[in-house]
Amino acid sequence: MNSKTMFYILKRILLAVLTVWVVITVTFFVMHAVPGGPFTSEKAISPAAQAALEAKYGLDKPLMQQYFTYLEDIVTKFDFGPSLKQRGRMVIDIITDGMKTSAKLGVIAAVIAAVSGIVLGAVAALRRNKLIDKIVMVITTAFVSMPSFIMGALLLALFAVSLHLLPANGAAKGGLVLPIITLSLYPMAYITRLTRSSMLDVLGQDYIRTAKAKGVSGTKIIFGHALKNSLIPVITYFGPMLAYIVTGSLVVERIFAVPGIGKAFVQSITNRDYPLIMGTTIVLAVLIVIMNLVSDILYKVVDPRINLE
Repeated sequence: MNSKTMFYILKRILLAVLTVWVVITVTFFVMHAVPGGPFTSEKAISPAAQAALEAKYGLDKPLMQQYFTYLEDIVTKFDFGPSLKQRGRMVIDIITDGMKTSAKLGVIAAVIAAVSGIVLGAVAALRRNKLIDKIVMVITTAFVSMPSFIMGALLLALFAVSLHLLPANGAAKGGLVLPIITLSLYPMAYITRLTRSSMLDVLGQDYIRTAKAKGVSGTKIIFGHALKNSLIPVITYFGPMLAYIVTGSLVVERIFAVPGIGKAFVQSITNRDYPLIMGTTIVLAVLIVIMNLVSDILYKVVDPRINLE
């Protein structure tokens, strides 16, 4: 790895750290600027009791002092403080419990979307303008046009309510099947179209024609040259795809009652649990930044010809 590549990676890491700091700062001050407070929903709470609660959680201190204390706790201990509504529980513990399910959901959906999309896109490109190509394009266009919450509702109504083939509750046995399908359909369709377009472009390049003229086998041309170089746009999309799956799972988990981070996040908004809202937002932002950082670095691994600037 040369010095130019190392400099690029270092620059991307520093930009990632800066992005995370901006997210933490904006989230903190926006939450504290929201009208009302986390204890305003308490029944018949007296001013003295509210003052005692604010003192207990450090909300009576000056805003900038709260900010620097919060920032220090995150950086040094990755501690987001206690939940204001789930008494006796720390925010990081709630997020960790939810991520156990959400991570499994997201990883499986991402793998299914990537593998299926690459295979279908390659097949469609190799059978251009044939029946299978037209079928794949019609189906993927439909999936790309439909938001995940609508797709989830349709799958829920069809397979859980009408046919009774799969459970509607994400916490039940086999309950993650429908959420996984819902999360994977859009990125699978997008990757299919992306792979098809990229592969058609690669198949028309001069080096492919030269390889054919030299008698290189069709299998080697497809897998050794065409498909490999067609994956560069897919890798470009892979980071945003993971971000889509992570953020999209918030709504999908709510639809299918999956006990993941999405459920905890929605409940925290409803309950005005500010530390949990901020903690969840920051953790998801960090995941998205890391995904995009890894995606950027992988460009050079896949194609050494890429000039990193």
